[in-house]
Amino acid sequence: MFVVMARNATEAEVLGVKSQILAEGMTPFEHQGAERVVIAVVGEVGPRKADLSGRLAALAGVEQVTPISRPFKLTSREFHPEDTVIRVLDAVIGDGSLTMMAGPCSVESRDQLFETADAVAAAGATIIRGGAFKPRTSPYSFQGLGVEALRYLAEARERTGLPVITEVMEPNQVDIVAEYADILQIGARNMQNYSLLNAAGRVARPVMVKRGFGATIEELLMAAEYIVAAGNPNVMLCERGIRTFETYTRNTMDLAAVPVLHSLTHLPVIVDPSHATGKRWLVRPLALGGVAVGADGIMVEVHPDPDSALSDPEQQLDIAEFAALMRDLLPVHEHVRGLHDGAAPVVADVGAAAGGLSRH
Repeated sequence: MFVVMARNATEAEVLGVKSQILAEGMTPFEHQGAERVVIAVVGEVGPRKADLSGRLAALAGVEQVTPISRPFKLTSREFHPEDTVIRVLDAVIGDGSLTMMAGPCSVESRDQLFETADAVAAAGATIIRGGAFKPRTSPYSFQGLGVEALRYLAEARERTGLPVITEVMEPNQVDIVAEYADILQIGARNMQNYSLLNAAGRVARPVMVKRGFGATIEELLMAAEYIVAAGNPNVMLCERGIRTFETYTRNTMDLAAVPVLHSLTHLPVIVDPSHATGKRWLVRPLALGGVAVGADGIMVEVHPDPDSALSDPEQQLDIAEFAALMRDLLPVHEHVRGLHDGAAPVVADVGAAAGGLSRH
């Protein structure tokens, strides 16, 4: 349930409500909206629901207590009507601009990463992606360079001025990845790794959660809920295709998920056509489609020589193809930007360079 405070509610009255929620064994989460404070009551209410609702409604400064119809609370627009906007270095995600995440599937060498990072930055990318730890279906495939790749990514950030995003696969990797990277990625295979989600929720880094192969939209939002409930509000969602009966593409790109997510949640939504299709020539049309339906950003894989890539060569763009994609995407984004309504954003400023953020 949500406790909606009156417009003129005092700080003492807000604290009184939060104290009562804590006394009931629940956890209060406060959201300062444009006009009033809303407090989410998180926990197992059970048969006490009506009684607890009545007691909270009787407290000073409370305008009303409203039930929530969805299992995800903190990530819902019912609790947080305004769009969340995330700032990291000079990149802004969710403010109506187009976020472009680009870079190699795997960091293979320092030279390979730097060549790619320089090129995508020059073409207009706003965030550099690169895999350090790679979850692979085959145990014999390239698994990534690990910490060595993280160091290269940190150097690429200093070289280009762009923040970097990379995947974290296990809870015990969270701190080391957060030391080098600006944004943590939770991959599709780990979307319901709840230990990892909780660990990511305890660090001061934005987190992008990718939708699992067979996950529903609600399950994706519940995964994000774990991170927000653990203390990290700076979460974005990624639609990267779901597994269906179709085999011609690697996955089926669910573009309808983008406007559905925007209607349900305040979190930014990114589209990844590289992993969705698994085919280089399909990245462009699906990226255009993602922008057209209102995605806040696009993530694509780029490699100086895709055919020689150590992982996923068939889906990576070369540098010239990425530059052409940027030229195509920007006018489409400008054309459709005004067609997608949105509330005034609330900016979550998560600080500057890696290592300079305070912990929650």
